[in-house]
Amino acid sequence: MKPGIPKGTRDFGAAEMARRNYIFDTIRSVYSLYGFSQIETPAMENLSTLMGKYGEEGDKLLFKILNSGDFRGGITADGWTGKTLGQLTTALCEKGLRYDLTVPFARYVVQHREELQLPFRRYQIQPVWRADRPQKGRYREFYQCDADVVGSDSLLNEVELMQIVDTVFRRFGIRVCIKINNRKILAGIAEIIGQADKIADITVAIDKLDKIGLENVNAELLKAGITEENVQKLQPIIRLSGSNSDKIETMRHSLVCSETGLKGIEEVEYVLTMLEAQGSLHNEIELDLTLARGLNYYTGCIFEVKAMDVQIGSITGGGRYDNLTGIFGMPGLSGVGISFGADRIYDVLNQLDLYPEEVRTATQVMFVNFGESETRYLMPVVARLRENGIRSEIYPDTVKMKKQMQYANAKAIPYVVLAGENEMESHTVTLKNMVSGEQTQLSIEQLVACLCGA
Repeated sequence: MKPGIPKGTRDFGAAEMARRNYIFDTIRSVYSLYGFSQIETPAMENLSTLMGKYGEEGDKLLFKILNSGDFRGGITADGWTGKTLGQLTTALCEKGLRYDLTVPFARYVVQHREELQLPFRRYQIQPVWRADRPQKGRYREFYQCDADVVGSDSLLNEVELMQIVDTVFRRFGIRVCIKINNRKILAGIAEIIGQADKIADITVAIDKLDKIGLENVNAELLKAGITEENVQKLQPIIRLSGSNSDKIETMRHSLVCSETGLKGIEEVEYVLTMLEAQGSLHNEIELDLTLARGLNYYTGCIFEVKAMDVQIGSITGGGRYDNLTGIFGMPGLSGVGISFGADRIYDVLNQLDLYPEEVRTATQVMFVNFGESETRYLMPVVARLRENGIRSEIYPDTVKMKKQMQYANAKAIPYVVLAGENEMESHTVTLKNMVSGEQTQLSIEQLVACLCGA
C-alpha cells in the first residue's frame, strides 16, 4: 500500500520550504526590528486550557489526544453508553493540539506573570491544528505568525502594528489595503438604533458584506431580529464613502448621542492622524465601517489587510482586546495584536511571482567532480566560497559530466565550476554560467569576487 498523509496536511519540498522560510524570516526580522521577542508554546496544551475558549463549534474542531497507557480510565461497560460525548472526551483525553496561538499566549502570560516585564511585546510563529473539513485554502495544519503587546492601553501600539504590517508587505513587494475600524463605533451604531443587545448579530452580518453583498447582509440582519426600520437606518453607515477624514466627520455627526461610538471615532482618528503625520506608510490605509472581525473579544481598533492585485481573502488581521487573560482568572490586562496569514501570503507571492532570485535557488554554485585529485584541489575553494556566504556544493560522486550537469540544471543552479589538469597547473578554475553557457577561466580570488557580485 502506498504511504500517504492525513487529509488537510501537506508535505513541503525543498523549493517550497525556501519560499516559506523567506516569508517567516521576513516577518520575523520586522517583528524584531520593532522590539518584539519570540516565544514558543507546546504543540499540545491541557484540554482544560483549550475547551470553552472558542465556543461550541470551536470545541468540536479541537484535536483531542487520547490518554496514553490505559486510556479507558476505568470506564465501565455501562459508562460507555451512560456518558455524554463531552463526558467521555474529558475521561479519555487530557490534552489537545493547540487551535490557535492566542489562548496558549494568554495561558503563558498568566503562568509567567511574575517573570514578565510589562508591557510585554511577543511574537510567535508556529503551526496550529483544527479538525476542520479540508477544502481549497483551508487546512487542518497551518502556520500563524502572531505579534501582541499586552499590559499597555496606549494607541501608539496600534500605530506601530500598522507600520509593521506596511513594512512587511513593502518588503514582500505586495500592494495591500490596510482596513481599520473600531468595535466601539460598531457598538455605538447598535446603540443609536436602539438595538445595543444585537451588536454581535449586526457585526457578524456586516463583516460578510464583501462575501455575500448588501442584499444578503440586510436579509441576515432581519433574520437576526433587527427591525426593517433599523435595517434602513444602517444603510448610510454600511454604504459610507469618501476620504478617511470625511467618514470620520460623518460618523462623528451620526454618533453624537453615543459616548461609546464617539470614543471609537476618537481612537481611530488618533491612529490615522499619527500615521499620516509621519508619512511612513507606503500602502493605503482605509477606514472601513463594514469591517467587523468575527471574534467577539475585540473591544477597540480592529484591522484587516487585503491584497490589491490578487483575488483572495484577508491576509492579515487583528485588533485590540481588553481582557485576554480574564479567561484564566487574571482580568483587566489589555492588549493588541496582529496575525499574518502565512499560507495566503505564500499563495499571493506565488501568483505574483515576487520571490527574490536567491529564494528560487538553494545552491548558487556546484563544483564538478572529475576524480580524487581534482576534488582535493577544489575542496579548499568550496570552503573559501562558503566562508564568503556563497551557497556551494560539490557533486559527491565521480560520474559522467553529463549526469552532473543534468543535476545542476534540475536544481536550477546558476553556476558550475570545473577544474581539470590545466586549471590545477595554473591554479585557476573554469566558471560556467548555466544560463548563457559562457565559460571563463578565473583565479580563486577572481572567482570569489565574481560570485559575491553575482
